[in-house]
Amino acid sequence: MDLYQLLQERILILDGAMGTMIQRYTLEEEDFRGVYFKDRPGSLKGNNDLLNITRPEIILEIHKSYLEAGADIIETNTFSATTIAQADYHLQDAVYDINFHGARIAKEAANSFTDRPRFVAGSIGPTNRTASISPDVNNPGYRAVTFDDLSHAYAEQMHALIDGGVDIFLIETVFDTLNAKAALFAAEQVFEERKIILPIMVSGTITDLSGRTLSGQTPEAFLISLQHLPLLSIGFNCALGAELMEPYLATLAERAPFATSAHPNAGLPNAFGQYDETAEIMRDKMVSFFDKKLVNIIGGCCGTTPEHIRSIAELARQYKPRTWNT
Repeated sequence: MDLYQLLQERILILDGAMGTMIQRYTLEEEDFRGVYFKDRPGSLKGNNDLLNITRPEIILEIHKSYLEAGADIIETNTFSATTIAQADYHLQDAVYDINFHGARIAKEAANSFTDRPRFVAGSIGPTNRTASISPDVNNPGYRAVTFDDLSHAYAEQMHALIDGGVDIFLIETVFDTLNAKAALFAAEQVFEERKIILPIMVSGTITDLSGRTLSGQTPEAFLISLQHLPLLSIGFNCALGAELMEPYLATLAERAPFATSAHPNAGLPNAFGQYDETAEIMRDKMVSFFDKKLVNIIGGCCGTTPEHIRSIAELARQYKPRTWNT
C-alpha cells in the first residue's frame, strides 16, 4: 500500500532508539573493529554505524525487535554515516559500505514481516558540524564546513542508502536548517541523477526550553523555511521528552501542509545520563498528542526501547490521524 495513503488512514509508528539498544550488548573495541578494521589506527569503540559491517546480526536483531513491537517504519543504523562525521574515526573510505549494509540489514528485517507494509527510512543525521554558526568565538565569520561540503557528503550517503533499498529519507535531529537544506539539495540532485523520487521526512530538534533550534529558529520559522518543499512529513525529535516537546509540535501541527512526526526522548536524562521514563510513563504523556491530533507519525528517540514503542503503538491504534490542508 502507498505510504501517502496509509498516512490518511492511520497513525504510523516509527521505531525507537538504536544507540540505547546497542548499549544493552556491552560491546568492546573488538566488536567495532571486526576483521575489516582490525588494523585501523585509533579507537573505533562507540562508532555504532560501523556495526552494520562488523556485527550485522546485532543490528538485524534490534530492527526486528522494533518491528515486532509494532513499528511501521524502521530507521537504518546510519545516523553518523557521512564522510564528515566518520572523519573523526578516519573512516571516510568506509562510508559507502556502512550505508549500503545499514540499508540492506533494515530491508531484510522489514521484508521478514509480511502482515502489513513495513518501510525503511534511511537515517541521515546532521553531522557534527554546523553551516550557520562559527565554532570559534573569536571569529564569528568562520565556518568549519560549507554548504557544498555538506551536500557532497549527503549525496554520497544517499546513493548508498538507495542502493541498499531504503524507501524513505529521514533527515533528522536538525539543529541547523542550513545543514538540512544541504541534505535536501543533495536529495534533489540524487533523485534527478537516478531518475527516482523517495519520500522525505524532516525532523528538527528544539535544543532547550528557549523553544528554538541551535541556530536560533522558532518552530514556526523552521516550518516556513522548509514548507515550500514537497516533504512527506515535518516534525521534531531528540533533546526533549514528550511533555516538553508538545507545544512546539502543536505549532507544526497547526500550520504544516503535510504530515507531522514526533519521536521524543524518554524524558530528560538524569545526573548519570540515563533516561528514566518507563514505557507506561512515556505513553501517558503522549495521550494529549493524540487527543489534540498533533501527529501522523510517532516514535521514540534517546532512551526508548521496543517496550516503549509497543506501548505507544497500542495507544496510537485507538486514535485517528491528524488531517491537514495541502
